[in-house]
Amino acid sequence: MNSPAIHDIRGVLIQVEGARLLLPNATIAEVLSFADPEPLEDAPHWLLGRIRWRGWQLPLASFSRLTGIAEESGGLGSKVVVLKALGGHAHLPYLALLTKGFPRLVTVSRDALVADAGEGDGDDASPLPPGVLMRVQLNDEQALLPDVDAIEGAIREVLAA
Repeated sequence: MNSPAIHDIRGVLIQVEGARLLLPNATIAEVLSFADPEPLEDAPHWLLGRIRWRGWQLPLASFSRLTGIAEESGGLGSKVVVLKALGGHAHLPYLALLTKGFPRLVTVSRDALVADAGEGDGDDASPLPPGVLMRVQLNDEQALLPDVDAIEGAIREVLAA
């Protein structure tokens, strides 16, 4: 049986200030309402602080600030997406990203997802911002594939300092 649906994966479109992110659904642990985080001393402007979640103190990052896309701060209607960290570090099994509203489930098929030929993908185009693997087009929607490993690494560096 050769069904094209075998190659489909469930994804999540996440709205952040100035961009939309596309992540595999399996990386999302939970979506929370925003509450002011506990500040971290001497943290960069993109690391908003720590939040409490299921006995963990998770670092809360602003993807838009980290990448330089836009200024973003939590408020009414903001959500926090708890992501499963990929690095396998016992002290950082999860991290949190600030979002605008609820993530939206999508089905991602090979035919519907293409690398975006827009800015940043040509020889003379600007490079991708830090924390971004690729610009993509999913059906008619533009999105960024976040580099969760790079984001996690940046958070680990800050926390180790």
